Amino acid sequence: MNQPPTEFNESSVNLQSFILFLFASVVGLLVAILLLPIFLPNMAYSLEGEGPKAYWYLSRATAFVSLSLLWVSMALGLGITTKMSRLWPGLPATFAIHEYVSLLGLSFAVFHALVILGDHYINFTLLQLLVPFSTVDYRPFWVGIGQIGFYVWAIVALSFYIRPAIGQKFWRFLHYASFGLYFLGILHGIFSGTDTSLSWAQNYYWYSAGSLIFLFFIRLVGVVIDSLFPVKKQAPAPRPTQG
Repeated sequence: MNQPPTEFNESSVNLQSFILFLFASVVGLLVAILLLPIFLPNMAYSLEGEGPKAYWYLSRATAFVSLSLLWVSMALGLGITTKMSRLWPGLPATFAIHEYVSLLGLSFAVFHALVILGDHYINFTLLQLLVPFSTVDYRPFWVGIGQIGFYVWAIVALSFYIRPAIGQKFWRFLHYASFGLYFLGILHGIFSGTDTSLSWAQNYYWYSAGSLIFLFFIRLVGVVIDSLFPVKKQAPAPRPTQG
């Protein structure tokens, strides 16, 4: 997420709605896990037994969904700062979608972590999920990188609602941390995921990261051009005097 234009400085989602949205998304996903096996017997088998694999598959799938939503949110944010979104769908709509997509991605990241508690192969505990680098049996460093990325994401999302308290400059700095956040997510996916050796996963990492680098390069070029050739603002015409 990036700095919005001054005309969209107010968050389109208030703090109460943000918490309810996050809670409802996670609970909805968890309820789906409980209800779907009733209608899909094969899924019930994969969720139960001595070595259920569905939890790991769900965790990996939601990891890609979460990272994809973060990518979309950042692309929209870069579109706002480069004014590309004025062409379509417009700055107000882009900023609203940018924020909603980021919150939705955060909820999928929560689900990605919680659903792995049902996997019996690694046997994560809730404390291990909450404390970075505390996992012992499975790639603790790279799992910890992902945990740090999640906390950074949560801080960036919450910063919309405490901006008056922290100030515009510090708020802007936090949103620039989104680039580091995405980098942490990519590293976490590559080195802790079991899909990295697959060609589709490698292509996904390359194309998604490359597209953001391209948009960021366009942003840098725009900043350089604006600094070299500043646009002079015309002074408003004087009001006619009444005689």
